[in-house]
Amino acid sequence: MVKWTEEERRIVRGVWEKVDIDEIGAELWARALIVYPWIERYFGSFGDIFTTTAILNNPKLAALGKVVLSALDTAVKNIDNFKAMYASLSRQHYEKIKVDPDNFRLLAECITITIACKLRAELSPQVQATWQKFLSAVVEAMSSQYKLKKKKKKKSRPDQTWRKFSIE
Repeated sequence: MVKWTEEERRIVRGVWEKVDIDEIGAELWARALIVYPWIERYFGSFGDIFTTTAILNNPKLAALGKVVLSALDTAVKNIDNFKAMYASLSRQHYEKIKVDPDNFRLLAECITITIACKLRAELSPQVQATWQKFLSAVVEAMSSQYKLKKKKKKKSRPDQTWRKFSIE
């Protein structure tokens, strides 16, 4: 569990107050898909997302950006307890969408970069460090079901004895 100081809470809220969900949401997925094109596999129902122009003009991606940032808004407003709130969302990404959990980290990087492009000098090193601490906690919360499933699988396996074989 992440511990937050009042200063960190204030910084996270301060950054978030400057975020335009409509604008940043659309740019977020454009950046993610252009920089990390292998994540296209999760967006088969989004139509043409194979060129930069198509990505930038895709209304489904813009709408998804709003959904993602709305979920982030919930985390900002519930900074001390969002891990529990994200459990079902994590489970959905694990069981139904089958997202590689490392993509949560990549998306968090894209969120930071997109916000930094808007805030410029307002995102000082201290502010950025706090913001990234917050997004790291969000990534951890989104990855929580993956870790639970992994632990259950390890516990259910019988103990394996490995033998050393030599090739003669």
